[in-house]
Amino acid sequence: MQIPVFTVDAFTNRPFSGNPAAVCLLENYLDEDLHKKIAAEMNLSETAFIRKLHPGDDFTKSSCFGLRWFTPTSEVPLCGHATLASAAVLFHIQKNTNSVLTFVTLSGELKARQVEDHIVLDLPLYLTYPQVLQEVEELIKAAVGDMIVQDLRYSPDTKKLLVRLSDAYERSALEELQVSAQSFLSAEKTEKVKGLILTLKGKSSGKHQGHDFYSRYFAPWYGILEDPVTGSAHAVLSSYWSEQLGKKEMLAFQCSRRGGELKISLRNDGRVDIAGQVAIVLKGNLTF
Repeated sequence: MQIPVFTVDAFTNRPFSGNPAAVCLLENYLDEDLHKKIAAEMNLSETAFIRKLHPGDDFTKSSCFGLRWFTPTSEVPLCGHATLASAAVLFHIQKNTNSVLTFVTLSGELKARQVEDHIVLDLPLYLTYPQVLQEVEELIKAAVGDMIVQDLRYSPDTKKLLVRLSDAYERSALEELQVSAQSFLSAEKTEKVKGLILTLKGKSSGKHQGHDFYSRYFAPWYGILEDPVTGSAHAVLSSYWSEQLGKKEMLAFQCSRRGGELKISLRNDGRVDIAGQVAIVLKGNLTF
């Protein structure tokens, strides 16, 4: 059996930065256990599987496809960067002729469209609610040590905990923070956290001006110690920072070692457009 596979660096226009995702094009039904085996083999934070919904569908002409995402250990309900990567494979490699692609996923229908040199994802927007420190104190200590936390929120829909560091810190403090995400597993006692977002307000002056906020994202519960650039975390961050900054259009930067930039636009229908660029770095076939 042969399956076309691609590696796409998402939320960047330079190879070897941003967030890499593997994308598989499924012509036929794939055994359930093979999804996990392939994702483990690719060993990236996410492997996306695009499948045809009807027998006559075509990767070049059809506008609607099924999409699933797997980490090396499990299936996940939403992955922004692998959706961006999937749209890039269809638009740029398959030369799909549609202006908008629709993906049927565990998080409902997601749409992707091309706008100049970006691909725009239409994603759900997730609200956050104040979180009591006492419940997650040990987890926060494991994440940021003695750093000052300015705000604490929880997103019940995504099970993500948002930790905002004090505005007194510079971006470098977030970038240089040494995090042992493996320790989160024993420190998280509530069993309600499946992802931890560290975030910091952007500065309007200095060499990094222009970014409204910064973040890093950790999901050891899904086998990902640190994710380089995370669309799903920004579906949470977007609602929080829009409320805090009074803005609907924002530019965000995720401060992982690879780094990546996301353009954010809150829509009037309660969803969010997250745009990014891509670099396709590998084309091949899985053979088994």
